[in-house]
Amino acid sequence: MPLAGVSVLTGVASVADGDFLVLTVSRLPRTAAVMLTGAALAVAGVVMQQLVRNRFVEPGTTGTGEAAALGLLAVTLLAPGAALWLRMGVATLAGLAGTALFLAMIRRLPPQEMLLVPLAGLVWSGVLGAMVLHIGWQTDLLQYVSIWMMTGEFSGIIAGRYELLWLAGLAAGLALLAADRLAILGLGDGVARGLGLNPAAVMRLGLVIVALVTALVMATVGMVPFLGLVVPNIVSRVMGDNLRASLPVTALGGAALLLACDIIGRLLIHPYEIPVGAVLGVVGAVLFLWLLWRAPAHG
Repeated sequence: MPLAGVSVLTGVASVADGDFLVLTVSRLPRTAAVMLTGAALAVAGVVMQQLVRNRFVEPGTTGTGEAAALGLLAVTLLAPGAALWLRMGVATLAGLAGTALFLAMIRRLPPQEMLLVPLAGLVWSGVLGAMVLHIGWQTDLLQYVSIWMMTGEFSGIIAGRYELLWLAGLAAGLALLAADRLAILGLGDGVARGLGLNPAAVMRLGLVIVALVTALVMATVGMVPFLGLVVPNIVSRVMGDNLRASLPVTALGGAALLLACDIIGRLLIHPYEIPVGAVLGVVGAVLFLWLLWRAPAHG
């Protein structure tokens, strides 16, 4: 991917003079982290949309990230010396619980009112986010909370501080293996049962994928907005709803979009940089408005 080469060569220090330490410790890990994050979040967005059967949601708008942050905050307060795997496990379980509660809530909404689903997700995210901010303020942990929930920051990524994102990539790969089941689940529980599928089992698998990806990304670089919303919608408008064919393209598109935003953030005020979450927030908002305005190529 040409963007990966540009990312490796972009920065304050030059690698043209053979400074391989900068290359191996900083540039290559950062590029890998950006690509893994973009691909995993884009795929998680597809999975979330299939679970709720609505294209206007993503893990960042359904309370998954805020619930994972609540779990991280709890383990930070109750067991500050806990191992990293335990922190990730608690965050994943909290994200899983938050997403499951959201799914339970939207089951009570009128099925014909599609826009109520993302609205309910925003309200649920706001409630959980307010809880996280309140607890963080009361316990003097707002700096941690701001990193988890508000930045999408890759400037601190070096070798040894991003490797958990490979697990997020593996979770996205698991979604590819289950692509046909997820596509059938998106047609409704009745259709899924009629085709011999166990909807509850596929739902549990999707929840684990979404929660794991969200928790790992959030704990490593912070929440990244819009990626799981705009990339799956763009790909589906071009390729339709064949998930087995479109999921690899979605992953590649997510990686490419996040890489492009990261490069822009590094160049706009060089030698300083803007967090990729801020750049993607602007780009994602424009893309989302375009998606609302433009008629889809596939029904």
